[in-house]
Amino acid sequence: MSLYQQLAEQLATRIEQGLYRPGQRLPSVRTLSQEHGVSLSTVQQAYRQLEDQGLAQPKAKSGYFVPQARPTPPLPSMGRAPQRPVEISQWPQVLELVSQAPGSGWLQLGRGMPDISSPTLKPLLRSLAQLSRRQQLRELSYGSLQGDPALREQIARLMLDSGCQIAADELLITTGCHEALSIALRSLCQPGDIVAVDSPSFHGVMQALKGFNIKALELPTDPLTGISLPALELALEQWPIKAIQLTPSCNNPLGYIMPDAHKRALLALAQRHDVAVIEDDVYGDLAYRYPRPRTIKSFDDDGRVLLCSSFSKTLAPGLRVGWIAPGRYLQQVQHQKYISSGMNAPVPQHALADFISQGHYQPHLRRMRSQYAQNLGLVVEWISRYLPPGTRVSQPRGGFMLWLELAPQFDSQRLNRLLAPHKLMVAPGSIFSAAGKYRNCLRLNYALKPTPDLEQAIKQLGLCIDSLLEAHA
Repeated sequence: MSLYQQLAEQLATRIEQGLYRPGQRLPSVRTLSQEHGVSLSTVQQAYRQLEDQGLAQPKAKSGYFVPQARPTPPLPSMGRAPQRPVEISQWPQVLELVSQAPGSGWLQLGRGMPDISSPTLKPLLRSLAQLSRRQQLRELSYGSLQGDPALREQIARLMLDSGCQIAADELLITTGCHEALSIALRSLCQPGDIVAVDSPSFHGVMQALKGFNIKALELPTDPLTGISLPALELALEQWPIKAIQLTPSCNNPLGYIMPDAHKRALLALAQRHDVAVIEDDVYGDLAYRYPRPRTIKSFDDDGRVLLCSSFSKTLAPGLRVGWIAPGRYLQQVQHQKYISSGMNAPVPQHALADFISQGHYQPHLRRMRSQYAQNLGLVVEWISRYLPPGTRVSQPRGGFMLWLELAPQFDSQRLNRLLAPHKLMVAPGSIFSAAGKYRNCLRLNYALKPTPDLEQAIKQLGLCIDSLLEAHA
């Protein structure tokens, strides 16, 4: 961690602990420089980072201040304890969500799409163009089943930030994180097996379980700390669970970061009951605070954690490049990769290896983390203004997804029918549950830069929600 990041972290901790109150002036650049023995530019960089995180606000000729606290909507409620493992449904709703083509005139308020308009992606586009112009036959060949060695080396270096020390030959490149999760499930489970999942949970995993005829046991999940460990322990004692699948860092859709102590405790439970852990870390690099959260995999000392991730959320989903660190299950995963899709296209892998090795990845991450953190505050403000009073809203610690909970009688599946004439669509909450729970919830994406059109879309969303609630009343 650099000096300015250390200083920013110290100041952020003081602000969050209430040592500096909302509206209070923060120490001057010169004061902090003398107090910590660092340069003025180091302090200025620290304040810029705090500003990006929404923790400091500059005022002309007055210095930096703690922003005035905005009213915080109540958090979504925690799900009920599980009754039994269930088979997955909701495929028609998921198909509707993913079938809308980009550029079709629709505003997808619920799709898991990052902002791909950032100028920090231009070096990646140049690398792709240069590879196409070279007209080398090797770019048209199969490549390696395990993936491009140069890219795996770069990914292994990136994983050090999450606490993982994994060699390049322990990684396998996949067609996005979705395939990594799918082959992890197929490597561990047979039809009829049971997998414990956080709830709400990523709809892609739900549908993979459905396709493989695997049952899901949904566990109550706290919107700030993650999956309930007592509920997990009880489930492991009651049911023959083959794997635990969860997204502990910058969760989709709740946005929480599970505390390190909980990650260690979860791994200890998995070891005690000899169960594998499938960890989805696709949003981990988008945490708003530095350092980025550690993975459960970083605590793994016996290879039972299969870590899955990709560049789909940090860079662009169209690259279709992900990876898996499968630990002791490498041979099974290699076989499942071979029979599912074989080798990945070489061109995107080579372009990504160049992009990362030339130092473009981290600046891009810093820009997107800052943008998403700033977007979050404004979108939550619009939700408080335009949606019904009492709407419960998650408090993401990273990524670009919001989870909203409305009155119990609300039906988010009916909402999309009202939004269709306005060419708007949300992700209904029921697709994030194996049993179709959370019909009164929905997921929103706040990745796009706030514009008057986006504010109008949130306003229209509120009007349609009001209409549904009035009709029910």
